[in-house]
Amino acid sequence: MLEIMDTAGTEQFTSMREFYMRDAHGFLLVFSITSMSSLQELAELREQIAQIKGGDTNVPIVLVGNKSDLEEDRVVSRSRAFQVSQAWGNVPYYETSARRRQNVTEVFVDVCRQIIRKDLSKGGRHAGHAPSRPEYAGASGGGSSSRRKRRRRERDHDDRYDDRRRGGGSKCVIL
Repeated sequence: MLEIMDTAGTEQFTSMREFYMRDAHGFLLVFSITSMSSLQELAELREQIAQIKGGDTNVPIVLVGNKSDLEEDRVVSRSRAFQVSQAWGNVPYYETSARRRQNVTEVFVDVCRQIIRKDLSKGGRHAGHAPSRPEYAGASGGGSSSRRKRRRRERDHDDRYDDRRRGGGSKCVIL
């Protein structure tokens, strides 16, 4: 399960921002390509995330330049945004357009993959995650013994999936 908190930069969330940051596993830091100040504000948020996460330099972050459909109004160049992403430890940078539904899914997939990779490296809740069922199909000879083993692996996979569902899930904050 992925829980998303979209603060949209609104003032009403500033008092709770620290709480959301502490609890989150990953972040989409979104700015408008039509506003340099929106990019500059993210630098402060990134610093706050680093402080709250205890200086962890491996926090899953994706930098997102939104409103790519407004190219004629662009203020933040791609090269400037890419420089920022490199300065922040080579975090991925995407340009999206909600209006055109361009690259929106990709940013979520990227941050989720980072969260899972980090969790696996720590031996966290996704550790030991079995491959999906199609990878089991045909993986062994085909006798009744291999079918029993395959069913056991599938059942174990389902148990781990249910455990993750009951335990909540990963949390991603969009700032």
